[in-house]
Amino acid sequence: MSTNIVLVAAIVVLVACGTTLVLERSLTRILVGFVMLGNGVNLVFLVASGPAGRAPIIGLGEGTMTDPLPQAMVLTAIVITLGVTAFGLALAYRAWQLTGHDDVQDDVEDDLVIRRADLDHPSASFDDVTAGMPDEEGGDEPSAVDEAPAAPESPAAPAKEDA
Repeated sequence: MSTNIVLVAAIVVLVACGTTLVLERSLTRILVGFVMLGNGVNLVFLVASGPAGRAPIIGLGEGTMTDPLPQAMVLTAIVITLGVTAFGLALAYRAWQLTGHDDVQDDVEDDLVIRRADLDHPSASFDDVTAGMPDEEGGDEPSAVDEAPAAPESPAAPAKEDA
């Protein structure tokens, strides 16, 4: 059994280019890279299944039969790749609508973690309220209403009683 060198070269090119594109910051390049990776993996399944043979129906003809399992796996992988690509296209379109570009933005929390690590500061504990940023809507800080002392009650004027 010999493998087709042209298919192996196509697999290497598709997987290498797809991996490079997935690591980019543009969502359209990430999508193209994902499709290339999917096609490369599908070719891996077909090359690994062996040489082509006759249809996998017992009793028809002589010779080796083709294994149907890799073909079924490739069909499933094609459907999954199509679904993920459609979802990625929807994300890229929505990002284009909101920001006018499709570049992936930096994560602010990730930058905070990197800065703390560079300064050799320990990360803030979940329970440590004084360590950093306030809770949602400032829930961990006392409000002005809680801090204000209660106003002394003024003597109430006697109520007039109507007879």
